[in-house]
Amino acid sequence: MEHVIATYVIETSLPLAHAAEVLAGEQSTGTFVRVERESDDLRARFAAQVESLEELPLTGASPLPGSVGDPALRRRARLRLRFPLDNFGPSLPNLLAAVAGNLFEIKELSAIRLVDLDLPPAFAERYPGPAFGVEGTRRLTGRPDGAMIGTIVKPSIGLAPSELAEVVGELAEAGIDFIKDDELQGNGPTAPLAARVAAVMPVLERYADRHGRKPMYAFNITDDIGRLEANHDLVVAAGGTCVMACVNLVGLPGLEFLRRHSAVPIHGHRAMFGSFGRSEQVGIAFRAWQKLARLAGADHLHTNGISNKFYETDEQVLDSIAAVREPLLGLTPTVPVLSSGQWGGLAHATYAAVGTTDLLVLAGGGIHGHPDGAAAGVASMRDAWASAARGESADDAFATSPALRRAAELFGPVRA
Repeated sequence: MEHVIATYVIETSLPLAHAAEVLAGEQSTGTFVRVERESDDLRARFAAQVESLEELPLTGASPLPGSVGDPALRRRARLRLRFPLDNFGPSLPNLLAAVAGNLFEIKELSAIRLVDLDLPPAFAERYPGPAFGVEGTRRLTGRPDGAMIGTIVKPSIGLAPSELAEVVGELAEAGIDFIKDDELQGNGPTAPLAARVAAVMPVLERYADRHGRKPMYAFNITDDIGRLEANHDLVVAAGGTCVMACVNLVGLPGLEFLRRHSAVPIHGHRAMFGSFGRSEQVGIAFRAWQKLARLAGADHLHTNGISNKFYETDEQVLDSIAAVREPLLGLTPTVPVLSSGQWGGLAHATYAAVGTTDLLVLAGGGIHGHPDGAAAGVASMRDAWASAARGESADDAFATSPALRRAAELFGPVRA
């Protein structure tokens, strides 16, 4: 019988083994009392089983509201539960019901966090994963090697379609590989998707006619599931080469629906991830979540970047990048997307830590806010990443790139 292994970090004031059994029972065959038809044979086939239980040091974090027991007795552990695949089949929504359903409400637990998932091959048989990934994205952007340099349209929202076209034209002429809508820019009345597509695509087509390479623009088509197909078709009919969906907002079934229909890469934004990923006491860690998003079809997936403006430490970010790059059930590799406070001065430190340029590196303010304009911002990013890939030092890049030196005046210091 095939199984899913779910790894949790838990805290409890009860004996650890007892708390683990409560969790296993609640998420499979059990309830608060043994019932008539809960036979030994049934439990043997369908009950979740404790695979391992390893005690960990306490962190000093506060217990979850409503948890029971003496706080002085709290203990913490890494728990691995084995769920029979027969309980839910290779279905992402039903998998989540088991491994991340009512368990967050269990009062015997003063902390509960899903940190990883080991999935059997049956999931890859049902879910094809990314259709394009690293190789397809490089082909469509015309960037066969080196870091793929991109940006987010800034201001995030408020530009008229004609103004957006001007920004895109400037970025294309600067040699950008990738441009994306902000997650805030959907299908609003002042700049609806159709108007943005009509404004942007002629600019990119004219650039492609002159240079033989079309920068990729990820139009945000996030919407109700019933509108995703039409939104996608609108982009593709105009010659677009990428669509963006906010994974947590359309849901895994919405992303999987889009993947089955999509003729272009799907840029997976992780908007709202912090609502369940930030706390060490409750929720789902990125390492577990990203496997589900990749299975559902994300060709690109946001991981955050080092020295970012959000809550994640460099260690957490680097683990997220590594997680997305790890093989998953033979699926096409997803592209890690670095963003949040990125600029050229972070290239060498990032490359030294991850050891690859199979990345999509997005700089919003790091490009649009460059003292000499967006074209210089793109040049600073390109110079820095090319230098890092050649094995040069950050000082070498700083000495030879005027655009990077000027960027450092605003964003510095450069990280070695």
